[in-house]
Amino acid sequence: MQGISILGIQAEGTAMFEIFTYEFVWRAMAASILGGITCGIIGVWVILLNIPFVGIAMSHSAFAGAVFGLLIGVNPLVCSLIFCSIAALAIGPVADRGGVSVNISIGIIFSFVLGLAFLGIGLMKGPRTEALNFLWGSILTVSYNQIVLLCIITLLILILLILFYREIMAVLFNRDIAKASGIPEHIILYVLLFLCGITVTLNINSIGGLLIFSLITSAPLAAYQITYDLKTMYFLSALFAVISCLSGLFVSIFINVPSGALIILVSSMIFAICFVLSPKKKRTKAYGPS
Repeated sequence: MQGISILGIQAEGTAMFEIFTYEFVWRAMAASILGGITCGIIGVWVILLNIPFVGIAMSHSAFAGAVFGLLIGVNPLVCSLIFCSIAALAIGPVADRGGVSVNISIGIIFSFVLGLAFLGIGLMKGPRTEALNFLWGSILTVSYNQIVLLCIITLLILILLILFYREIMAVLFNRDIAKASGIPEHIILYVLLFLCGITVTLNINSIGGLLIFSLITSAPLAAYQITYDLKTMYFLSALFAVISCLSGLFVSIFINVPSGALIILVSSMIFAICFVLSPKKKRTKAYGPS
């Protein structure tokens, strides 16, 4: 029987079951589940706030932090968290003080961190392979410490979502009405942006800075095609993201291709299926546009 290559390891016959004897596979599975849940939830925020490019800005902020961490000899993840946190917390105030939309603010931050990232790469001496790995991601190299951090951010997001569900829902649908109702919409928006930044940072090593944007948008958009209910949208978005991550992980193991690319392809396929079968689309055809 033909062997199956698993990171250079040749496995015969029972390879499908033997892969579960490797610790790195279990770490990758944990990262897939936790990363899918977090990306699915913040993706709903990103879509309903109409700020789809926040994922790109945050991923490049994290990438710039990782590059400078490598330059100065500091843990790249720590520097990524610092850079991404600053960028996330700057988006809201720049938009509010400048009197511009959040999307314009995101564009300004994105341009700045992109310049920093390329400057850092230009200053690096020798091979830039380690830095470029953050662009493509490698879920099979996720460490135990990263899993712990993903657990923490997942619990934090779920707890805040449960405790402040109504307030978050109000901000997502209309910031002006939320403000008129006495809800501190500025603070809630800043917290949501901060959590988006942290989530992107913690998933950049597994999914990749260039690819995570697609997962954050495809999964919630797929859920949006199926349901009008916000709670169901949260659930479906997280479910689609987890399925995408796990499918991309296992297919990449057995055919030896980049996992991040497969995760995004599966996520895009799920969106395409939901789009074609969308009850909203059928309703629009039946009754016409409202």
